[in-house]
Amino acid sequence: MSSQTKNEIELESPPLFNYLKQEIPLEDIRDYASPRRITSIDFVKGFAIVFIILAHTASGWLAPDSYYLYGIMFALLDILGPSLFVFLSALSVIFSVKRKEGIVHPKIIRNRIVTRGVVLIIIGMLTNILIIEDGEFRIAIYGWNIITFLGFAQIFAFYILKIRKSRRILIGILIIILSPALRAILYLGKIQGNMVLSILHYIITSPTPHLTLLPWVSIAFISTIFGEYIYEAMNKGTENAYIGLFRIFFVWGIIFILVGIFAFYPDGLNFINWEPGWTLEWVSETDPLDSTMIGGLSEYPHLINLLYANQQNFLIIPGMPNFLIRGTSANMFYNQGAALLIISIFFYFIDLKKKSSSFINMLIYFGKTSLSLFLVHFIFIPLFFNQFGIALFLIIGISYIGFMGLFLYIWMEYFNGVGSPEWLMIQMGRIGQKSGEAVKKTSKKMYERIKKREKVKKMEDFMKKLSKDPPKE
Repeated sequence: MSSQTKNEIELESPPLFNYLKQEIPLEDIRDYASPRRITSIDFVKGFAIVFIILAHTASGWLAPDSYYLYGIMFALLDILGPSLFVFLSALSVIFSVKRKEGIVHPKIIRNRIVTRGVVLIIIGMLTNILIIEDGEFRIAIYGWNIITFLGFAQIFAFYILKIRKSRRILIGILIIILSPALRAILYLGKIQGNMVLSILHYIITSPTPHLTLLPWVSIAFISTIFGEYIYEAMNKGTENAYIGLFRIFFVWGIIFILVGIFAFYPDGLNFINWEPGWTLEWVSETDPLDSTMIGGLSEYPHLINLLYANQQNFLIIPGMPNFLIRGTSANMFYNQGAALLIISIFFYFIDLKKKSSSFINMLIYFGKTSLSLFLVHFIFIPLFFNQFGIALFLIIGISYIGFMGLFLYIWMEYFNGVGSPEWLMIQMGRIGQKSGEAVKKTSKKMYERIKKREKVKKMEDFMKKLSKDPPKE
C-alpha cells in the first residue's frame, strides 16, 4: 500500500450519524470539564451547586414570614453562586485546551469549545422563555442568566488565551472599574430615548440583568490566568508546585477581597467623588428607581435583598454594602477574591492534605455532574410556593438535594448519562471534532491537488521549453 493511500485511509472517519451513535464512556461524561488530577475543583463546583439549589428553592418555598432570612443569606452567600460557578467554568477551559494541544488539530479544539458554548447559550435562552420573579411569570428569551453566561464565558475564554497574562489582568481590572459608569450611560441613554444606547443597553444589560455582560466578562480575563497556574502545577506534579499554587490562590484571594471592601470606586458617573466598597446603598420600598444607585432595581436587582431582609420587626438594616451588590466594581473584586480563597482552602485540604470522606466524594460527584444538577433541579420547584418555615425548609431543601443526587447517580451509572446535559455537551463537542476533521481532510486534499497541479505545470513548462529549443546538429 502506498503512503498516499495510507494517509487517505487515516483521514477517513465514520459518517456523522454513526459517529454520534458510538457509546460515550461514563468517565468522559463525568470529566468533560474537569481537571481530573485536582479533585478540589470538582468539590468546589459541587459545593457551589448545593448552595445554588438551596437559593433557588428558598426563593419559591419559604413562607412570607421567613423570607427576610432569604434576603440576608442570599446577600452574604452570593459568593457561592453564579460568580464562583462562572469563574470555575472559564478556568476549566484551560484544561480542555491544554490537554489536547499538540495531540488534536487546533481547529478541532476550537470547534469543540465553541459548539459546547453555543449549546449552553441556546439552553440558557430556552430557560428564559418562562421565568418567575417576585412571584410573577415573565417571558424573556434573551437575557444573561447563568447558563447563557457559562456558554459565552467558555467561548470568550478560549479566544482570550492568546492574550498575555499581564494584558489580561489589566483589561479585566479596567472592565471592573469602568463598567458601572458605562452601564449608567447606557441606562440614561435608554431613558432619554437614544436608539443606539438603548440597543447597547439591551445587549449588555439585557431584560434580566442578574449577570450583565459588563462587568461579568472580566471573570473570563482573570480566571484564565489562574487556570494556567493550575495547569502548570499539574504538569509538574510535585508537592512544591502544589504548595506554590496554594499560596498564589490564597494570597491573591485575600488581596482581591480587601480591594473589594476597602478600595475606593467612582460614585456612578461622578468620577470626582469616590466611595469605598463598604458604602451602604439603599432602594425605596415604594419606588424601585428611587435609589442611591443609578437605575435602582432595574439595573441592580440584587438590591431587592435589602427589602427582603427588612421584612422583620427586630432590626432595621439601613443599607446594603456596595461590595455585596451583584454587578458593582467592589462586588466583582470581592466575589473573585472569595472564589480564589475558597478554591485555595479546599485545594489545601483535599489535594495537599489528601483529606477524603463520603461527604467529600459526594460533593466531588455533584461537581462532575453540576450542569445536570443545575438544570434538572428546576423541575420540582413549582411543587411548592411560600409554604415552609425556616426549620422545615432546611429539612426539605437538604432532602431535595439528596434526591437530586440520587436521581443523577441512577441516570449516570445505570443509564450511562444518555440525554444528560453533560452527555449533550460531549455529543456537540464530537460534532465540532467531526467538522474539524472534515476541514483537515479537505485541506489535505486541496494541498495534494495544488501539488499535483504544480507538478503538471512544471512538466508543461518543461515540454514547451523543449519544443522551443532547436535540435542540435
